[in-house]
Amino acid sequence: MQNLVIVGGGASGLMAAISAGRADPHCKITVIEKNNRPARKLMITGKGRCNVTNNCDIDTLLSNTPKNPKFLYSAFSSFTPADLIDMIEKSGTKLKTERGNRVFPVSDKAVDIVDALVLLAKKSGAKIINGCFENIVTKDDKVLGIKLLNGEFISADSVILATGGLSYSVTGSTGDGHKSAQNLGHTITELTPSLVPLECHEGFCSKLSGLSLKNVTLSVFEKDKKKPIFREMGEMLFTHFGISGPLVLSASSYMRYIGKKEYIAFIDLKPALDVNQLDNRILRDFEENKNKDFSNSLDKLLPKSLIPVIIKLSGIEAFRKVNQISREERLALCNLIKNLHLHITKPRPIEEAIITRGGISVKEINPATMESKLIKGLYFAGEIIDVDALTGGFNLQIAFSTGFLAGKNAVFNKGEF
Repeated sequence: MQNLVIVGGGASGLMAAISAGRADPHCKITVIEKNNRPARKLMITGKGRCNVTNNCDIDTLLSNTPKNPKFLYSAFSSFTPADLIDMIEKSGTKLKTERGNRVFPVSDKAVDIVDALVLLAKKSGAKIINGCFENIVTKDDKVLGIKLLNGEFISADSVILATGGLSYSVTGSTGDGHKSAQNLGHTITELTPSLVPLECHEGFCSKLSGLSLKNVTLSVFEKDKKKPIFREMGEMLFTHFGISGPLVLSASSYMRYIGKKEYIAFIDLKPALDVNQLDNRILRDFEENKNKDFSNSLDKLLPKSLIPVIIKLSGIEAFRKVNQISREERLALCNLIKNLHLHITKPRPIEEAIITRGGISVKEINPATMESKLIKGLYFAGEIIDVDALTGGFNLQIAFSTGFLAGKNAVFNKGEF
């Protein structure tokens, strides 16, 4: 009988347990979880609603995975969003698909997804125990088991490391798996925050803190480059330190050299209008308010809190009558509204990131099985691997797909490369 130990009871670890138990009902499966309750991070995803996956095809999954997408082809093919949705709904938890093909539980409660996964893992024969992992024990480059911090040794034919990254460390993701893998010779690529809010140089951001913008276009450029690395329409918001929200989190995934290269963001506040259309719109507003001050003429065009900032940046005196504003000044105002620029200084700390960029080098993992190419019987799943995706349920699908593939193959480990 095979002994499988899974370190980490999050999304990827629980899925690995489910997959392993279904592949080999006679396998002894032990999940080691440091928290009193599994899947704490899953509980806070999607603002507590749990955006469990994205209801899309494999090509869409790959196109929304900026880092090492080809590595994930086998995992995505082995366990698709449709497979996940079917599995969860058959467990009794109903799901719904919302805007952007984001999938949530009908109840809007993340706990329902967690409970479903835990129940499925236990039904597959997994035993979930509370314990703190210390390291993997090997001999002749083959797994023998794991050692816990209390000194206990648990023997295993296979071990799956599903310990997560460094984001939301309060949920238990503290880099334990990375350190252990590194001690065994694995390469850990640089660990940095991804899907993270961004700090900006401009002081007006703090004055706009709390302002949410909808249906705007955010473009991000590397300094002195003409082609944007990111451009998308959606929602974002200003904070006391800079910018956040769905658009910003997605943009951060493409800013892979932040701190080493300079990035500039441009916000198009009126993407539905070109400059000439916007100019005509402003002309109409000015005509309706021709005897008013400039400061009182933009109420229909912009959010109230944004108006003083735009006025100051435009260089037009706030108390000048609108009928005194020249065509050149008006066109400059249009360009400002279409290109409100921000200098990105740095990402927020990794503890505030949704996911971690970086991890176990994919060059050292077999993409068809998730097994280490260095240590026989060692497998990886989830955020510990150097892959990350955009917002919208794609990162959780990575966790579930890699967990499924690792679990299925770990129980078929015959002790030979």
